[in-house]
Amino acid sequence: MTQLADSAKGPKRFYERAEAAAGEDGAFAIHLDGRVAKTPLRNALATPHEGLAQAVAQEWADVDEEIDTSRMPLTKLLATLIDLGEAEQDAWRRTVTDYLQSDLLCYRAGEPAALAARQCEVWDPYLERWASVFGTPLRTVTGVIATSQSAEALARADEFLSGLRLDHLLAVKCATKITGSAVLAVSLATGANEPGEIFAASRLDERFQEERWGTDAEAKDRERALKREFGAIVRFLALTPA
Repeated sequence: MTQLADSAKGPKRFYERAEAAAGEDGAFAIHLDGRVAKTPLRNALATPHEGLAQAVAQEWADVDEEIDTSRMPLTKLLATLIDLGEAEQDAWRRTVTDYLQSDLLCYRAGEPAALAARQCEVWDPYLERWASVFGTPLRTVTGVIATSQSAEALARADEFLSGLRLDHLLAVKCATKITGSAVLAVSLATGANEPGEIFAASRLDERFQEERWGTDAEAKDRERALKREFGAIVRFLALTPA
């Protein structure tokens, strides 16, 4: 068995061929020169979704000289799901509901007026849909004074999250951390809005400041990294259909 490196940068490429192959259990495992790759906790790197398995195998096939799992996002997501999903699912749900308590879309600017207006224009439809689907609105506040969501809103959110498959729960948790918004992450997972639109909504404040004051190179590098991570989540969801 070939074990997936636990750190970002691993050993030199040691295999010639990477492919996905169906096993007797119906799952598709990643094979490196015919040997099943293993996760950091020594589970088989496998999935019931053939498309995901093929995409993960392609990440391994695309390795040049050194295995760098930071450049293999689908591999990392699948390994995380396999190794931690059962044990960490409650923690993943808590992460999302904790973010909901300080959700990006619920904290509004009082000024400048142009920013406040843009936030209303872009973010309000997401909150309106949330209220419609979950049956309870989320509280919003102007400025940085902390607010908290109602127990009913948190319970409805947790009920929704509890009904998700583990792979989609992982995607929601990761998207929540990338965007700073459980509302946007749920919109992504349910297909309510286009991924590009959702990511742009998460960067509204930064884009407004950029328009006023110009581009900051370090900030743009961070945004590009976040966009790559977000794109991997989008692809992971597409490859793990309900």
